[in-house]
Amino acid sequence: MGSTYTIDLYGTDREALPLVAEMAFNEVDRIDGLMSIYKRESAVSFINRLAARKPVVVEPELFKFLQRCLSFSRESEGAFDITILPLMRVWGFLDDEGRVPSVNELQKVLSRVGYQKLTLNSKQRTIEFEQDGMSLDLGGIAKGYAVDRVVSLLKEYQIERALVSAGGSTLFALGTPPREKAWRVKIRDPVSPRDPNKSALTVRLKNQSLSVAGSYEQSFTIEGVTYSHIMNPRTGRPIDGLLSVAVVTESGLEGDVLDNILFVKGLKESKSYLMRHPTVEAYFFLPVRKSDWRMVNLSSASK
Repeated sequence: MGSTYTIDLYGTDREALPLVAEMAFNEVDRIDGLMSIYKRESAVSFINRLAARKPVVVEPELFKFLQRCLSFSRESEGAFDITILPLMRVWGFLDDEGRVPSVNELQKVLSRVGYQKLTLNSKQRTIEFEQDGMSLDLGGIAKGYAVDRVVSLLKEYQIERALVSAGGSTLFALGTPPREKAWRVKIRDPVSPRDPNKSALTVRLKNQSLSVAGSYEQSFTIEGVTYSHIMNPRTGRPIDGLLSVAVVTESGLEGDVLDNILFVKGLKESKSYLMRHPTVEAYFFLPVRKSDWRMVNLSSASK
């Protein structure tokens, strides 16, 4: 999943904690083996190779996960779409060699993108692509799912205090640290994200998830124009005019999806969209000048 996972644990059995942590990391590895596009032997890579030629049988956990992905796509009117991999490839984000495709290239690739071109057969538990050249990329949701799975495992072992983080972009705060009322988590400055002395905001979390989508995570600049890896599946072009979006939600999966959806929809469209998600709090970071930004908070109180 291209992320470094970290887990902070508190418990009364000092000897058991390392073993629990090891099991948690093994669970992340298991999910990576299902969903990573960077591993040829993963279940998703197998689907990408064959699903345009014939229906591919999918194991139950992954099939249920794909059903949820399509549900998010329909609910967001295509702002979230797991068929986006051909776009990531044509823009050069998979090989870190950013390029701007021609209009003809983009139109050709867009014919291979669209959740409506996926066929899931619940009875046979199969997936099929309607177009050659289609492929799945679960990067916009898999990290959140893995975080949730780890939290579930920790609860099974009676761990009541933990912070589970997938590269800092999606995390879940279980309970609270000792002698604290909440986990205090800093959101990176969207203009200087790698400066440890700068942060945009500190949020307090208890049994909640924080997910952040930032244009700084992966981008390239050509002729003075910066192109972000966060793509609008409906236009085939990177989103501009927005630095980052952070969301506080009840689960890692929901947060991982919503930060991307809100990034694609933008501030204006997100205001009405969030009416359907009253428990979600969102923070939009917009550029003001080259080295400055402003924040807009959308919450149930502001809606």
